[in-house]
Amino acid sequence: MFRQTISAGRNGLLADATKKGTRFLTERTWDVVVVGGGHNGLTCAAYLAKAGLQVVVLERRPVLGGAAVTEEIVPGFKFSRASYLQSLLRPGIIRDLDLHRHGLKLLSRNPSSFTPTANGDYLLMGPDAALNRSQIQKFSKHDADAYPLYEEMLEQFCEILDPLMDEGPPESRGDQDSLIKRIRQGFSNVSFWSKFIPRCAILGQRKIIDLVEFLVAPASKVLDHWFESDILKATLATDAAIGSMASIYSPGSGYVLLHHVMGETNGARGIWSYVEGGMGAVSTALGKAAMELGATLVTNAEVNQILTREDYHNHLVTGVLLNDGTEVKAKAVLSNATPYVTFQKLISEGALPDEYLQKVKSIDYRSGTTKFNVAVNKLPNFSVCPNTSEEPGVQHFGTIHIGAESLTHIDVACQEAWSGLPSQRPIIEMTIPSSLDKTISPPGQHVINLFVQYTPYELKVGDWRSCSVRKKFSSSCFSLIEEYAPGFTSSIVDYEMLTPPDLEQVFGLTGGNIFHGAMGLDGIFLLRPVKGWSGYETPIKGLYICGAGAHPGGGVTGAPGRNCAQVVIKDISTKNPFWRSL
Repeated sequence: MFRQTISAGRNGLLADATKKGTRFLTERTWDVVVVGGGHNGLTCAAYLAKAGLQVVVLERRPVLGGAAVTEEIVPGFKFSRASYLQSLLRPGIIRDLDLHRHGLKLLSRNPSSFTPTANGDYLLMGPDAALNRSQIQKFSKHDADAYPLYEEMLEQFCEILDPLMDEGPPESRGDQDSLIKRIRQGFSNVSFWSKFIPRCAILGQRKIIDLVEFLVAPASKVLDHWFESDILKATLATDAAIGSMASIYSPGSGYVLLHHVMGETNGARGIWSYVEGGMGAVSTALGKAAMELGATLVTNAEVNQILTREDYHNHLVTGVLLNDGTEVKAKAVLSNATPYVTFQKLISEGALPDEYLQKVKSIDYRSGTTKFNVAVNKLPNFSVCPNTSEEPGVQHFGTIHIGAESLTHIDVACQEAWSGLPSQRPIIEMTIPSSLDKTISPPGQHVINLFVQYTPYELKVGDWRSCSVRKKFSSSCFSLIEEYAPGFTSSIVDYEMLTPPDLEQVFGLTGGNIFHGAMGLDGIFLLRPVKGWSGYETPIKGLYICGAGAHPGGGVTGAPGRNCAQVVIKDISTKNPFWRSL
């Protein structure tokens, strides 16, 4: 857990504002203030500090990391309290910031997926092609033959789209404040398309059409085209539903599926891993890198307002105002908060153009996600694959899919949530990181994450603040697990349940949306966060957005933070008139 009173890196500093105070923040005008110490904010700060800028990160909670944190919710049990798996963190960031030297250790999972069924069978899958074939052909020889071809197709699509995550979209706006910047943007856009188009050309027209279909089609259509067995389709389809309020029958849900296979672990494509010490270890490594490069990181320092002043027809950022009244002056402010928090809570009325504000207000933050953090005194014992000892078995290492045995099961759960009801038989992804990570739980006991869908933010009947409502839903989830692993409920030592309103309150995730906004086709790339402003800049000069609400979106990628830092560094290096005037 990245929580200290005050400590110093080689040049940087980590301070707790409740202990050190905030007066030291007023002793200079900072080059950059980063609002929010989530993993993107820390990534951004590290790159800016590396470029020689004086950077301070202000985090409202006592622990850095945003949703990528490790917290001891139950004594002796350390939980990845919100995000819980790693794959999408960009390899370039790991290399550039030397995160392994700063303590990042990734634990690959093999097998990586286990789906038990009610009829007494199960599907194990992972990076082992032979295992996949032997398991899938239990249900369909056709699918066993098709699956390697499906994986090859996804690999080809990832080769095309993956590089897009490492640079800003080719935005073209007519309101650039200098001829130099317009020329620079023009060259940048030409460079972008000159690299992207040849990659597409290698695929050929037929594959390009397949890619377009994959992106715009419902995930159900894609999977129905490739496979015939319900259990395989349902196992794969959960990647298309994860973190969203969309049905797998919704157009564009295929992209969400693809987004979740574009990552890697230690160079192996599509492999999800646990992080030793929990997901907070990612943020700790990023924070250490940022401090070593000279950044100042401050916890318990909540920003109340982003300050601006009028300059002719524009608004310019001047710094931020903390909740305790401290004014922190800065040449630029980068927000790691959601677009809603940034533009509708932290910016004073009238500072943003009406057209821009209306676009921001149309962002979809609906979420169907509830996260359970469960401490247990023994491993789940699945009826279809019983435990042979007290040590974890192959069924415990990967993601365990509960309640999703067909595409229809997933869709029914979604339809119930659309009507304002928690899913009666929710879709549950269970992970047991302590099966591989021995640092997060007492010996013989385990940490379990349950990522549950679908739960609407607002209920048709009742309220998530009601103890009886919360108890009823948690009981339904545990009872469903009990069907596959008898004795699970009695093994629970204690647990935490985070519904969408809880995720909003604790982590600042508007609507409980883990992606800072829906990842449909109308909310990615040139349309993220809003059309016309996908390049991390905002209508307020000196204000940038560096969180998951910007391209390429959600997941623990670090890409929005790194890409935003590159834009800021370019603005400085080309002597943008805004920076010259400060």
